[in-house]
Amino acid sequence: MTYPELTEAQASWRFTPDAALLKDRNILITGAGAGIGAALAKVAALHGANVILLGRTRERLETVFDWISEATDTSPVIVPCDLNELAGDNVAALYDSISSTYGALHGLVHNASLLGPKVPLAHYPNKDWADVMQVNVNAPFLLTSGLFPLMDTEQGCVCIFVSSSVGRQGRAYWGAYSASKFALEGLSQIFADETENAGNIRVYSVNPGGTRTRMRSQAYPMEDPASVPTPESHMDLFLYLLGGNRHGKPLPDTGSQLDCRTWTGSP
Repeated sequence: MTYPELTEAQASWRFTPDAALLKDRNILITGAGAGIGAALAKVAALHGANVILLGRTRERLETVFDWISEATDTSPVIVPCDLNELAGDNVAALYDSISSTYGALHGLVHNASLLGPKVPLAHYPNKDWADVMQVNVNAPFLLTSGLFPLMDTEQGCVCIFVSSSVGRQGRAYWGAYSASKFALEGLSQIFADETENAGNIRVYSVNPGGTRTRMRSQAYPMEDPASVPTPESHMDLFLYLLGGNRHGKPLPDTGSQLDCRTWTGSP
């Protein structure tokens, strides 16, 4: 199948992966129905991964699933899930499903996010604050802790927390979104520190920067979408990290904070 956005983006990639880089790797991606999540799901599958597509809207997930099924020989699955409603029993059921279907999890990408309103903290609605924190922080914690046994194996797992510039430097009117990304950075650092000695899991925080997504258009409604990179433009870094030691190149230290726009690749 044609994928013009990917073809265009690959011309400027700083890392050229082998087509089988992720062969037989099982990777769970949240927010896989659109934007960065959908692009990563397609690109990971094109490089051999079995992708677990987790997202809120079944129709969007089915569109990505159909594309992957037609374009690759991998085994994707759909997990419709509203992270705003995620609880321990949901994660336990997901654990059982992944365990019985795949046996192990080699990649977990916490990509799903909720923007929330851009208003001063003094006027921030309590309900919106709680919703953003649930989707952006609580859900990644629940998934990380609940799926941990599937990741903590000698096969090596890569856990990526998709962050934001406002999660590294606070900015007025970004409210719960900014605060949640700061918390996500902390969650990433704690998890990296706790798993470093065992060496079975590599943990990264990745800031895509401005990207042509629906959330970006919500945050900047007057911006020309063509002025920011497509999600596909960032996929080389994600593939580089998810590939682990398979590509034989040096990897960033576990716990590293990376930025898609300033990452220069590796020799």
